Amino acid sequence: MVRRIDVTGTGGVRLAAWEFTERPKIGGAGEAERGPGVLLLHGLMGRAAHWADTARWLSARYRPVGLDQRGHGRSDKPADGPYDRDAYVDDAIAAIEQLGLAPVALIGHSMGALTAWQLAARRPDLVSALVICDMRASALGAASQQDWTEWFRSWPVPFATLADVRKWFGEDDPTLERPRPARGEFFAEVMAERADGWRPVFSRRQMLTARATWVHDAHWEELALVRCPTLVVRGLDGELGRAEAQEMVRVLPGGVYAEIADTGHLLPWEQPDAWRRAVDPFLAESLPST
Repeated sequence: MVRRIDVTGTGGVRLAAWEFTERPKIGGAGEAERGPGVLLLHGLMGRAAHWADTARWLSARYRPVGLDQRGHGRSDKPADGPYDRDAYVDDAIAAIEQLGLAPVALIGHSMGALTAWQLAARRPDLVSALVICDMRASALGAASQQDWTEWFRSWPVPFATLADVRKWFGEDDPTLERPRPARGEFFAEVMAERADGWRPVFSRRQMLTARATWVHDAHWEELALVRCPTLVVRGLDGELGRAEAQEMVRVLPGGVYAEIADTGHLLPWEQPDAWRRAVDPFLAESLPST
């Protein structure tokens, strides 16, 4: 069962949070018996619905909530933002406090992982554990931002059908080295049908604005401030290299490393069973007994 709960983010932005079970609990039906909270933070261009499969197995022991971050999914997409790091972190803090999730486990993918560890560094009182999924701590640089600008321009929008979406992002995208069907499915979930065809539910201009606020900087100092147990997970063919991931684990006071073979950046969706085998025991060990 999925239930939408609106949250008020920084600047009054309306954010859509999704509780994937109405009353996740261990044992009886009382509020006090709900499992520990888990906040799921998607990456750039993602949406909370992408976490549905993860949330299903989490709900057996925890209270999983996905957040459509500003500019994404069903949340507000203010024309003028802000789409900076403070806005995303403050929005996540607002969700934790308004939904009564603290102390919460944060699971973040890509940009959502950066938001998660910046939040954990700033507000350690709110966070019990952290999972960083394929996000780099090093600066990506101006060339990376230009690559993304050109990539957005290459999209053959509008797409005539969802099958065309799946095929282009899963097979035909020239940035792909090999077909990745899960990638096609991932992007099919962030498209909406318009009068002229299928278009993204987000503004590509806003996505570039959001990305520009973190690609030019390194984030090692904030990472070192994280005090809770932290799992760093990378796909073997993902964007986070092994050496950098292991250095992140070394910098983290409570860092743990996991690597998943035969997958890239979208590892929770390309290898869901291996993803669960990495995350589930970490949470079981790190969170309060349930």
